[in-house]
Parts: sequence; structure tokens; C-alpha cells
Amino acid sequence: QGLLGLVVPRGGCGGRMCAARRVSRRLSSPPVTGGAIGMATISPKTLRRGRKIHVGYEAPSGCDAEKAAKMEAKRQKWEPKNWQQQLDNIREMRKARDAPVDQMGAEKCFDSEAPPEVRRYQVLLSLMLSSQTKDQVTSAAMMRLREHGLTVDKILETEDITLGQLIYPVGFWKNKVRFIKQTTAILKRDYGGDIPKTVAELVKLPGVGPKMAHLAMAIAWQDVSGIGVDTHVHRISNRLKWVKKETKLPEETRQALENWLPREFWSEINWLLVGFGQQICLPVSPRCSECLNRDICPASRKH
Repeated sequence: QGLLGLVVPRGGCGGRMCAARRVSRRLSSPPVTGGAIGMATISPKTLRRGRKIHVGYEAPSGCDAEKAAKMEAKRQKWEPKNWQQQLDNIREMRKARDAPVDQMGAEKCFDSEAPPEVRRYQVLLSLMLSSQTKDQVTSAAMMRLREHGLTVDKILETEDITLGQLIYPVGFWKNKVRFIKQTTAILKRDYGGDIPKTVAELVKLPGVGPKMAHLAMAIAWQDVSGIGVDTHVHRISNRLKWVKKETKLPEETRQALENWLPREFWSEINWLLVGFGQQICLPVSPRCSECLNRDICPASRKH
């Protein structure tokens, strides 16, 4: 007699009897823990569908962490030729720290006398303004904003047309007015007027990309979470063949660099290469004759 009270003959069964036997077997199977009912049988295919997939910037844990460590060790087998000598030469060429980024970059644009949360907010806004904009233009816009009053509450009170006049002529200034207002409202509502402490949260803000997020982490929170890759870092990394294969986008370059470059060098790569790109390794007609890497740079013969 089955669990449903049906008598099942020993020598075979009809369709209804077999159905009862199948139901009995399913009901007597061990329950699956963690489900809403705990009595359903889950197939391997369903389990595969339910595997956790790590999103960008999410730290792996447990067995996933061990796999990530093994993959990291495997990736470390590749590194660019002459990269250490090239890096030392760039450090030598940048030792004067006299490029525009050294005088007017995000580290120089905020009010050092302001409260910590205001300083962090100003760092984030300077990075948002800097996209597709020369450092000189960004610095001038930040000075006008600071004179106007560069706090979360003050910006929320400012009319869009006034904000546009203050930041013009930064690149895509109309879009940036919208992004600044939207991001500032989110910071007021969700973060008490401060900025997020993680890259994952920062990149969710309107107008904030991975480069800005990693630089904000480093400058505002003193936390080196990744390499900030802008157009200069992207261009120079490809010229030096610091990427295993050519990359088309800065975010691809960031991932490629972080795959092999020891973490201890991440904090200096942005300011080194940005200044180097502003002074010597120019986008057009780079000054290869002045470069200490001219004999070991794969791109030196092309210019």
C-alpha cells in the first residue's frame, strides 16, 4: 500500500497505479534544504542555473576565492617585455611633477579646509567634470563652483541654468549639469551628503564611470581599489604593449593592466601616465626623441 492509500499489485500496474508509485517515490525523496517548501526535487540542470555569478567589483568568497587565486597565479605568468625598465624611465621623466595634472588634477581641486564629507563630495564632482575636459578647464570650473558654494545643499538649491554657467565650457556640460543634480540628490537622500565607500556603489551614480570611481576611492577614501584609466593611460598602455592584446576601451585596459601589474604599483600608474601623456607621449606627434623609452618602446618607430 502506497503513501496515498492505493494498493499496488506486485506484478505490474496500470497507468493510474504507476502514477501513484511515482508520486510515492517523489514524496519519499529527501527534502531539499533552502527551498520555500523543502519537498521539491531539483535537477542538476536547475542547480546550474542557480549558481551564483559574481558581478564586477564583488569580492569572491570560499571556494570561489580559491579559484580566483589560482586564476590570478596563472595570469601572472604573462607580463610585458621591459615593463620595469619602462616604468622606471617614466618615473624619471615625471620626477619634476610639472604636468597640468600635477597642478590642476582632482587632488588639487577640492577645498582642503572644508569638512571631510564636503572634501569628498568636491573630489567626486571634480572627477565628473574632468571627463573629456582638459585639466585647466576643469580646475577653472571648480574654482567658480567653490566661490559659489560647493556643498550638497548649495548645489541642490542652485538652478540648472546657473550651474551650467558655472561649469561651462567643460565637455558635455549640459549632460553634466543633469548628472551633477541627480547624483547630488542621491547623495543627500541615501548617504547623508557623503559619497559611497565602494566602487560598486559609486558606479551606480549618474555620470560616474569606473575610472572616476577608482580615483575617488584613492583620493577621497585613501583606498586603492583599482587603476584609474583615462585616455592617456589607455593610449600609453597600448603603445608600450602593456596589454596582452590591443584594447579598444579604457575599461578593457584597466582589466588588462590589473591582470598582471603588481598591486603595489596601481596607485601611481594614473598620475604617472597622465602627466607623461600630457608632456611627452602625446596623442598626435609624440616626442619620441625626448623619451627615455625610445629604444625599448614598441611604438617608437611608428612615430
